[in-house]
Amino acid sequence: MARKFSRSHEEAARSDWQGALRNDPQRGEAARSESQRRARIEIAFEEQTVLGALFGQFDQNLVQIENRMGVYISARGNKAVIEGPDDAVARARDVLKGMHQRLLSGHEVDAGAVDSLIMMSNEPTLEGIISGAPDGAPPIMIRTRKKTIVPRSATQIEYMRALVRDDVIFALGPAGTGKTYLAVAQAVAQLISGSVQRLILSRPAVEAGERLGFLPGDTTEKADPYLRPLYDALYDCMPPEQVERRLASGEIEIAPIAFMRGRTLADAFVILDEAQNTTPMQMKMFLTRFGQNSRMVICGDPKQTDLPGGSAASGLNDAVGRLDGVDGIGMVRFNIADVVRHPIVGRIVEAYEGRD
Repeated sequence: MARKFSRSHEEAARSDWQGALRNDPQRGEAARSESQRRARIEIAFEEQTVLGALFGQFDQNLVQIENRMGVYISARGNKAVIEGPDDAVARARDVLKGMHQRLLSGHEVDAGAVDSLIMMSNEPTLEGIISGAPDGAPPIMIRTRKKTIVPRSATQIEYMRALVRDDVIFALGPAGTGKTYLAVAQAVAQLISGSVQRLILSRPAVEAGERLGFLPGDTTEKADPYLRPLYDALYDCMPPEQVERRLASGEIEIAPIAFMRGRTLADAFVILDEAQNTTPMQMKMFLTRFGQNSRMVICGDPKQTDLPGGSAASGLNDAVGRLDGVDGIGMVRFNIADVVRHPIVGRIVEAYEGRD
C-alpha cells in the first residue's frame, strides 16, 4: 500500500518560506534558498519479488530512512519517490539501491543492515561495497561456508581491506565494532580457500574484574570459558561439524596466549583477542611468533584493560606506541560510531567514555 502525505515536501517548504518572507524578510530569504536546494527523485525497481522485504513490514525500512536522513519517501507499486534536501535525497537513493542489491544477492535486510547502509552513505565507496567498484573491482565482502559478510560501517571497510593487505593488523576500539568477528570470518575464508593451513585463535586468560577461582577439567576445559567469544564467532562462520572436525585435526587451534611461547606460527592466520589484557612482555612474545606465509590480527580496546591491580602496563598500548607507522603493520581505529550491535550499545559506550 502506498504511503501518502497531505502535501508534498516541496509544497510545505514553499509555504514555510513564503510565510517567513512576509514576517521576517532576512529569515524568509534564507528559507527560500534552502527550499530551492530541495530535490525529488523517483526510483523504479525491476525485480518486484523483493519489494516486500525492501520496504519492510508496514514500510518500516522507509520510515527508518526518513527518520535518519530527513527525507520523505512514498512508495507505490515498484516505484519509490524521495523528497527532501538534494544531498539527503541522493544519499537516500543510494541506500535504497544498496538495500535492493543486497536482497538480489541473497542477503537479508533488517534494521541493522539499513542503519549500516545509512551510516556508509557518505562514503564514496558505498556503490562499490554493494555491487563492485566502477573499475570492475570486486565488492568488499568475506565469503564463509555459512554466510557472506559485507562491511557495516566506514571503518569496517578500511579494516576488511587491511585484513587482505597487511601482514600484521591492530584493530583498536570499543566493544561491538566487529573487530574480532571480521578477523575470524577472514581467517575462516582463507582457511577454506587453502591460502593458510591453520587458524590459531588466542587471548589472555584474564577475568573481567572477578576471581573465578579453580576451574575443573583438563587444560582445554579450563581455558574454554575465556575463549568462548572466539568459539561463538567461529560457529557463526562454519557449520558445527566442520568446526569440530578441524579442531580435532588441529587445523583450528584455540589456546591462551601463555601456550604461544617457543613456537613459530607459519602458514597460519593468527588472531589475538582482548589484547589490552596482555603485558608488554607477552605482546612482544606473541608478535615474534610470526612465521612465513602468515597473517596476524591483534584486537582490543585500549580503554578496557582488566589487568590485575589496575596499574600494570597494557601490552596493546605499548605495542601501538612502538609499531605505529612500521611498514607491513596496519592500524585500524574504530570509534563509537562504528558500533554495529544494537544502537543502545553505542549509547552505553558513549555514556561511559564521556564520563571517563
